[in-house]
Amino acid sequence: MAVNRDDGLLAAQERYARWLAWGTRSGVVLLVLAFILYVTGAVVPYVPIERLPELWHLPAAEYLHRTGIDPGWHGWARLVAHGDMMVLAAIALLIACSIFCLAGVVPLFWRRRERLLALVCLLQIAVLVLAASGLLAR
Repeated sequence: MAVNRDDGLLAAQERYARWLAWGTRSGVVLLVLAFILYVTGAVVPYVPIERLPELWHLPAAEYLHRTGIDPGWHGWARLVAHGDMMVLAAIALLIACSIFCLAGVVPLFWRRRERLLALVCLLQIAVLVLAASGLLAR
């Protein structure tokens, strides 16, 4: 029996869309919850809200220096127990949704022998992870 290429592409599109819908909804819920915890003071922020007006106008490097946060994702990730860093973590989850979705369709393409599409997805994942790593910024 011949495999219909359109069915495979449709299955990949549906999986990507399902995972993206789930990931973005989850990310938005986490973002709202983290923001509520942050602004209510239920979880103590790393940078007190009262200090933000004096820091907002600064370039990012100076902001990080004055607050003692290391540059890159590892700088805030180690502080994720603080309310403001929880908000950043939720934003990072939203940003990473496409990586998870791409990873989800790779096996579908591979099983259907769509090696080029699987490779393109893997290369996109590699580029996104490399960009997020901060290695290129140094």
